[in-house]
Amino acid sequence: MTVSPTIAGLSGMALYLPPCRVDLHKWCEWTGSDWEKIRQVVGTGFRMLGPQQSVYTMAANACLRLIERYNVDPAKVRYLALGTESSTDNSAGAIIVKGMLNMALHAQGRPPLARNCEVPEFKHACLGGVYALRAALRFLQSDGSDGVAIVVCTDKALYGRGTTGEPTQGAGAVAMLLESRPRLAAIDLRRAGTASEYRGIDFRKPLVTRPGSRAETTSIDIPVYNGRYSTNCYIDEIHQALDHLYSRSSLTPVGYLRSLEAIFMHRPYQRMPETGLGLAWLFALARGDAADRAELAGYCRGAGFAVEEVIAEMNAAPELDQLAVQARIHEEVFPLSNTVLKVFRQSEAYSQQVLGKMTLGSEWMREVGNLYTGALPAWLAAGFADARQRGMELAGRELLAIGYGSGDAADAIPMHVVEGWQDAAARIGVETALQPCVDISAEQYLALREGRQPDDLHIEHAGEFVIDHIGARSDRSFQDIGVEYYRYLG
Repeated sequence: MTVSPTIAGLSGMALYLPPCRVDLHKWCEWTGSDWEKIRQVVGTGFRMLGPQQSVYTMAANACLRLIERYNVDPAKVRYLALGTESSTDNSAGAIIVKGMLNMALHAQGRPPLARNCEVPEFKHACLGGVYALRAALRFLQSDGSDGVAIVVCTDKALYGRGTTGEPTQGAGAVAMLLESRPRLAAIDLRRAGTASEYRGIDFRKPLVTRPGSRAETTSIDIPVYNGRYSTNCYIDEIHQALDHLYSRSSLTPVGYLRSLEAIFMHRPYQRMPETGLGLAWLFALARGDAADRAELAGYCRGAGFAVEEVIAEMNAAPELDQLAVQARIHEEVFPLSNTVLKVFRQSEAYSQQVLGKMTLGSEWMREVGNLYTGALPAWLAAGFADARQRGMELAGRELLAIGYGSGDAADAIPMHVVEGWQDAAARIGVETALQPCVDISAEQYLALREGRQPDDLHIEHAGEFVIDHIGARSDRSFQDIGVEYYRYLG
């Protein structure tokens, strides 16, 4: 398929990960958790913010790397969008990042970002970055074709001690360069699929007083979530977004999935996208031809079900809102399909069509942890970098990026890789983003969680932004309480 060069798309990517690393093998020793299970289901490590860092410093660090590596003319940056669900300022957002970038550009003797640069912030759980990406592409294809756009996704994922979510934490930022003539992949939003449906108690961060807190309100970093229910929502909404994509372009589901070079999905931990794509493949078989249905029937027999009853379950509209209301939140929405998935996981087709489609960048992602809005872009960046290292030829091939945000909403966005993508991929620098790396102790881990300076933890910051101090005044003559002040360490 030939893609028109007028279609805007992705031209570059850069990652920033804070140095403080939690080794999940050691974490299992601290907590008495099953390392083999954590290794297979979650990954091998994750990062945490250091004492002088915030989601805003991470965002600025990723953007600065992007500008430097891709030699971006700051004066041409007309759109700087921030995607995050970890905001700590309910008034300002991307403008904070712009301010830091201009600080560093001035120190380097370079011009600042364009004064007529738009600076929106997008929030919808983990899908905020994808919504920012969509808006940037629309900007480039309307009144912004004479400029370039940057989208940065930055988040910190924290979960309560002793919860199932604790090993799926993380922190980091991913910046993306969007241009009218893309150097990595063209993105035609007219072919993308989208879906949304309100799921009140899927995953939320209400501002409430938590047990043990003396404050009127407490940090909203720790989410309220319901594990199995959240997984059901993820599966259902991704299915709906894919159905929209199939219908918009009159695609045969199985044929389309087979044609893709690679698939990248929202990835809170390793097993989640495997489950999501595995079930998407089974759903696609159910809508296929006689051979596809025969393949599905084989997996169904292995699970002890008739294919007709499994297809009937797939075609029934799941009543996820009723599960919560009727106190059935721990029920499985697709019990038959999930049992069939267990059989499917043992097949060669699963290895090729599910795991095989998600191999690019997957090993690096085992070290990244959960980045919320940055999880999908980070995997996409790792995938491009990995493909270049392997010497693969992706030009003209189609990739699929599937984003998801709890609450919930999903997007399925096709991307066509352009000629000469290797040069842009070479500048991503995933290995560089993984360094420096400082493995922290159990005591240091607890201190960072509580916002304290850990003992004997010394991090050298060079060529990046840090928090200099936080304002504490609130009187009639001057107020800056809670405002972060930043410093660039060139």
